[in-house]
Amino acid sequence: MSSFKIIPVIDVLNSEAVHAIKGERERYKPLKAVWINNCDPIKIVEKLNDDYEINDIYIADLDAIIKKEPNFKLLEKILTIPNVKIIIDPGILSIKNVKIYSKYNIDTLILGLETIKNLKVISKCLKIYGKNKTIVSIDMYNELIQTNIKELQNQKPIEIIKKIENLGVEKIILLDLYKVGQKLGGIPQLYQEIRDEFKGNIIVGGGIKDMNDIKLYNQHNFSGVLIGTALHDGTINIDNIRNFNQS
Repeated sequence: MSSFKIIPVIDVLNSEAVHAIKGERERYKPLKAVWINNCDPIKIVEKLNDDYEINDIYIADLDAIIKKEPNFKLLEKILTIPNVKIIIDPGILSIKNVKIYSKYNIDTLILGLETIKNLKVISKCLKIYGKNKTIVSIDMYNELIQTNIKELQNQKPIEIIKKIENLGVEKIILLDLYKVGQKLGGIPQLYQEIRDEFKGNIIVGGGIKDMNDIKLYNQHNFSGVLIGTALHDGTINIDNIRNFNQS
């Protein structure tokens, strides 16, 4: 298992950072954070990196996911920032998309069940990127899997995760869009059941409430959390993230 990480989230829509709530993407508004008066993703990454020494950053390219218009120029600029490790969900559909992103020096490519066309995309990505640089996002809404892959539809998350693990996947994200933007707190029973079954690394996104919540996930052998709302509204002090990640 890798060391536990607190990973800030930047949701990008119309090339600017937005505040995500419950997966209702048409209602997302420009980000207003207490720690930075800017919704330029580049400025946000620079501040996290320069002022707080936070290097691991998750980017959801909603322009790519929703509109099929990837922010390549934005990604290229972010990748020029020293020491930054970008974990990106760019709405991968096909093996062709995987090959396009393999040309960029990103740290980790996310394959979202919400967008990929079939399981072959996962197998191919594992060959191109390797197991350490590939994450499969188990996209859910109120614990129901969101996917266009027919063989995965109407199956329970644990059943799907077992199939994915059999492909060789060692890293997953449990991302419940319903919980995004809501500081619900606690570890859902489903997540603990998945933790008991899946042998690899699990990062959780959505519903993170505060530092006590983060410590709880750490104690239960999860590998990290994605935080957005609790960071941006100041519930979680950004200095605490730096100190935690460096401890």
